[in-house]
Amino acid sequence: MHRVLLLIVMALTLNACAAYTATSGRVVLQDDSKPADARFSSSDRATITQYYKKFPAQKSAAESTQLIKGDVLPAKAPTESLPAELEKKLSYLPYTHVRLRVGSQVVMIEKKTRIIVDVLYGIGR
Repeated sequence: MHRVLLLIVMALTLNACAAYTATSGRVVLQDDSKPADARFSSSDRATITQYYKKFPAQKSAAESTQLIKGDVLPAKAPTESLPAELEKKLSYLPYTHVRLRVGSQVVMIEKKTRIIVDVLYGIGR
């Protein structure tokens, strides 16, 4: 009798552990204060493009390197932070990510892994 009861309790416990959870498949990062999409929005793309149109084109060693989403940004890639006045106009970005200019490209990377999350090509050409 005790064995049957024990088997029933174990079966119910295992059944509860195998619960199915559905997700939407959308990637959203959660920061301490609010959620953020890990990509450039269309308004961010327009703002960045418009900002860099004010400046003459610059040639750099990074021009020959085509950066691709999902790749790791090379440690030796010549990067520069976006100007503070431009960052203020862009959408919220969690502290785990950063936007950088690499030659005529602007990338969004995950700071810890340096994985490229999104890329804008041909900025300031």
